[in-house]
This record gives sequence, structure tokens and C-alpha cells, in this order.
Amino acid sequence: MSPSDLELTLALARGGTLARAGERLGVDASTVFRSLQRVERGLGRALFERTRSGYVAGELATQLAEHAEQMEVAVEAARSALEAAPSHVSGTVRITTTDTLLHGLVAPALPSLRQVHPLLGFELHTGNQLASLTRRDADIAVRATKRPPPHLVGRLIGPIRVAIYAPRRGGPKTFADVEAGHADWIAPDDALPEHPSVVWRRRHLPKVLPRYRVDSILSVLELVALGLGVGIVPLFLAEVRRDVVRLTESLADAESELWLLTHPEARHLRRVATVYAHLAAELKLP
Repeated sequence: MSPSDLELTLALARGGTLARAGERLGVDASTVFRSLQRVERGLGRALFERTRSGYVAGELATQLAEHAEQMEVAVEAARSALEAAPSHVSGTVRITTTDTLLHGLVAPALPSLRQVHPLLGFELHTGNQLASLTRRDADIAVRATKRPPPHLVGRLIGPIRVAIYAPRRGGPKTFADVEAGHADWIAPDDALPEHPSVVWRRRHLPKVLPRYRVDSILSVLELVALGLGVGIVPLFLAEVRRDVVRLTESLADAESELWLLTHPEARHLRRVATVYAHLAAELKLP
């Protein structure tokens, strides 16, 4: 007998009629009748006594029903175990971002995910150019932009607020000192000529020429912390530091937006969906 034959025997023993057995099995009464005939024909003996009120299980049918109940209990126990145990996801997820976002937001969000899904691996790529998720250069992109590519799907995490920061020791004390030219400027002109911080400085301080040009916003912060000058840095990166001080309120017209992006065909992959959902919940901006 197959497991389905045992399930049929148990349903008819419990229901007592073809109709009620069919309800338990999700089939019609005629299907139950044909299945019972097949089983009894294969066994060479009747399992049930046909009466006017329905079907009465014989001795063998009763024994088979008991085995079916044990099988039912085992299946339920297995289902409960699966629901209770954490669902481990495995595989490698490739994330593309910038070094600023990696160190300030993405990397701090990964340890808690690793605890839940220890079989997950990560390839973390940094650069100012958005990798082609269409060619599967990456599975997920975390980017600062106000114009995410239209062929990608994603979620807006929130605005990236920025301000002008100076070294806590030896630097200018007010923004007026910066406006007066009493501080060197650190900026990412060559690497990011259209970066909102660069556009803001050129608009509001057109006479200022950066003394130091670097290839990332993270480098701007590190040089500010070393006492080399002032620069525009995201709040999420600088507010946790004790070696820099904020000289201005957030610069509204220098803000960007943080986007979590993936390709429409990749978002349904379990490993990608798991990491995407985790980052969507964990990435926080001040």
C-alpha cells in the first residue's frame, strides 16, 4: 500500500461515508469509491462492510487506519519542526555600493544577518559607478542617488543629510571662519564632479578652491579628522565620530537619497530576497 492508500483508509474510517471521506481528502465521492475498489482489488479482500448508513471498517482497515494515524502524526511533527527551526539560507550575494556606504551603513548591518543565516556569503564591491545588475555583476546595489536606473526595482530608504564638518582640534570654530577663507577645503572634485556636495560648494562658495581632492566621501571625512581642513560629510558617517565637529545645520540643497536596488528577475531568488529584506529593515539614516 502507498501512503495515499493509507490516507484513503483513514479518511473513510473516520468519515464513515464516501462523501465525508471525500471532504477530508479534497475529492468527490466517486473518486473515493474508485480508489477504494482499486485498493481492495489489489489486496484481494474487502476492507469495509457496506451498510445502509455507510462504510464500517473491518479489522484490517482498523489496523491500517492506526498506521495511517501514526504517519499523520509524524508528518505534523515534521511540519512543526520546520516552522520552529530557523530557515537557513545559503549562497553568495553580491552587493555593490560605495566605500562610504559600505563602512557607514552596509557592513554594520551584516553581523546580525550572519547570525540568523550563517551559510550566507557576501561579495562586497565598492566604486562610484553603478555595476550592471542586468548583467548580474551584482545582486543588490546600495546607492546614493536621486535618479535610480529605471530598469531596476528598489526602495527609497530616505534622504542622506549632510553638513560641513571641521576637525575638533585646531580647526575653524564657525562657518563664518570657513566663509572668510580661514580653512582649507577637502573635496571629491576629480572623482565625483557632479556630487551634490561639490555642486553646493561651487554654488555657495564659488571662490573656494579645494586644497585636497580625494576619490571618496569617506576620504573627505578621514582627512578632516586628521586636521587637514573642512568638508561636507553625511551625518550618518560623521555624527558617531569624536574627532570632528559639525559647523552647520544639514544642507538641504546638498542632500541625496539612499536607494536599495535589485534587478526584477533577481529579487525572487531566496538568498537575494533575504538579504534585501534585511537591509531594508536595518539601514537607518539620521
